Amino acid sequence: MTNTANTANTTNMTSTPILIPLLLLLALITTIPGCASSNKGYTFGSNHDQSIKTIAIPIFKNNTLQRGIEVQLTESLNKQVRARTPWSLTKSANADTTLVGVITSYTLTQISQAPRIGLPQELAVRITVNFEWRDNRTGDLIIARNNYSATSTFVPQKGVGERIEHGQRQAIEELAQDLISQLRQSW
Repeated sequence: MTNTANTANTTNMTSTPILIPLLLLLALITTIPGCASSNKGYTFGSNHDQSIKTIAIPIFKNNTLQRGIEVQLTESLNKQVRARTPWSLTKSANADTTLVGVITSYTLTQISQAPRIGLPQELAVRITVNFEWRDNRTGDLIIARNNYSATSTFVPQKGVGERIEHGQRQAIEELAQDLISQLRQSW
């Protein structure tokens, strides 16, 4: 009688460790198709419009007094398109789509100051743009945003001594990343 009870317990012990991974595998298999079957949420395919093969990004116009940031922003946008999308960059006349924009504002704001001397301790650079992404094949507007901005902080204080260009470059790169993310989410 003792021998039979031990055999039953041994059988239950060996089947339990196998049963748990099998149940987890079954749960995983049943949830994966749900992730891939909708156009919202997770997908196994590309999250880019497959009909778009090329994009043109002319240099953004600059309505601010801060010269040169329009070239830096356009270069950063081109870099983001190459790194994060399947689209090829081309001239406007040959492109499926065109992204155009205007830098409308460039502000430098003091966030904090040194307590004893009143000099800036931390500053913020904010760059604001208006942009449109248009399908050249149909003339349709795919997406447009006004007052789209990015902000970056930097510390010009002695000791750390970050230059304004550091904050400006960070704001431009953040703006380019966010803007390309908007293009990817637009359909």
